[in-house]
Parts: sequence; C-alpha cells; structure tokens
Amino acid sequence: MQSGLISICSLGDFGNSSYDIFYDSLIGFNKKFPFVEESHKQDFYSILFLDSCHGDIEVDNHKIYFNCPKVVIIQPNRISKINLSPETSGRINSFTETFFSLRYNNNALNDFSFFANDCKPYMALSAFQKEHLQTFFELFEYEYHAILKDKTKVLRSYLNILLVQLERICNPQQTAKTHNSKGEKVKEFEKLVEQHFRANKMPSFYAEKLHVTVNYLNKICKSEASKTAGDIVRKRITIEAQRLLHYTNLSVNEIAHDLGFENVSYFITFFKKQTLVTPEQFRKKASH
Repeated sequence: MQSGLISICSLGDFGNSSYDIFYDSLIGFNKKFPFVEESHKQDFYSILFLDSCHGDIEVDNHKIYFNCPKVVIIQPNRISKINLSPETSGRINSFTETFFSLRYNNNALNDFSFFANDCKPYMALSAFQKEHLQTFFELFEYEYHAILKDKTKVLRSYLNILLVQLERICNPQQTAKTHNSKGEKVKEFEKLVEQHFRANKMPSFYAEKLHVTVNYLNKICKSEASKTAGDIVRKRITIEAQRLLHYTNLSVNEIAHDLGFENVSYFITFFKKQTLVTPEQFRKKASH
C-alpha cells in the first residue's frame, strides 16, 4: 500500500501477485483485507460477483446496495470503498491489464462497454444470469487453485469468456465492435491522457506523441467520441478534481497544485466552467 493523496492498492496487497491475477471468496473479505473499507484507488481491474450480502460498495460517486444479485466492476484509478458483511456470498476476480494483454492486444479491454468511463460500475442479475455466471466463476476458481500445465493460459481464456458473458448482460443486443484505425488512435490518445493529464493539458502535446496534427486529432476525436481532443483532456482533469474534492480533505489550493495548475484562481475558473459550480460548492454538495 502506497501513501499519497489517496492510498493506492496493488494486487500484492492481497498477498498473491505472482500471476498478476487474484481470485477469492467474499466470505470474510473485509476481515482479511480491512484496508478496502477506506477510500482507495487500485492499479488493476476487479470483478465482484455478489450473490447475497448486506453492506455496500462505493465506486466514485456510485453507492451500490444489494437488494438483488449484482456484479460490481472496479477499474484502475477509480476510487472505491468496500464494506461487506462477513457472511457475504460471492467471489472477487482481480487482474492487471498486463495479465490480459499478454494474450490479447492492449486495446481489447476497451471493446467491453462496461469498461467505458461513463458506464455505471454495476449490473443487476436475473436468477438465470446469476446461475449462468456462477458456472464460469466456478470453472475459474478450480483452475486458479489447481497446479496444472498451462494454468495461466487457461485463466486468461476463462477471463476473456467471463468478460464476454458480462458484455452480453450489459448490452444484449449490441453487435460486436469493429476495429478501425481512427478508433484505435483515439484509444491510444485516451491512454496518453490518463498518463499525462496533470502535466500536459494541451492537445498539441498528445498530437506530437501520436505523430499526427492537432487538426487531425480533433477530427478523429469528434468522429469516434463526439468530443474534441481538448474536451477529452478537460473531462479527465475535471473527474480527478471531483474525486479529490469528494474523497480527500485537501484544500482547493492543494488540489490545484496536484493537478498542475499554476494558481488556484485559474483552477477555480476552469472547474466552474466545466461543472457550473465552484470547487467548494461541489465539495459541500457531495458531502451531503
């Protein structure tokens, strides 16, 4: 666990990071890993399959309660808190992007609509969907605990199948995404924004990294994401500002500094333009 503005959790904090993948029952999960009860970020993906439980999970601004079976998805860099009763029935499957990408390409995770930034981090399950998913989790569990040849290859395959099953639940009528060079370039741009948005806020920086002109970057962003390149950068900065205002006690001045603004007044102006409220107004509203 690293210290900082918000604690960052890695798979090593669960005591098993040898394969960049972690699997466990949710029975007594909070007792085994009490740090998940505090606001934290993680540098990996988590899929929680909750059959029955009391408690709640918070992911960014979503507070999820369990009146029916659900799947909860926590992506890297989201802020989450997990508070589950000891008798919770369910499973957790966590993995790094590296683990998945060793067989599939780096953009494959972007094909799943539930990993989109604006997608809600949970799915309610029908009785049939719950039983169906449980079969895949049980197959994964057996392979995870077994000592067998090509174990990691099988785990990657099972993981991919599980993600496809979740996609069918999330978007049952959607046809498979087709890859195109413009879409791949926009995804590459979004990954660069994730890495550099604090220090680099101008589209020209990203255009140079991608070996394209700013005009072309704006054109493909409008075509593929219905936003300009600048809109995408500003949205990412705004999301991070909102997280820091909601989940930390940092002053507005400290948050402005953390996000790379030269002075606090410029940050306040930027934030109000994006959200129509000041940082202090947002913090007060979010705390209620």
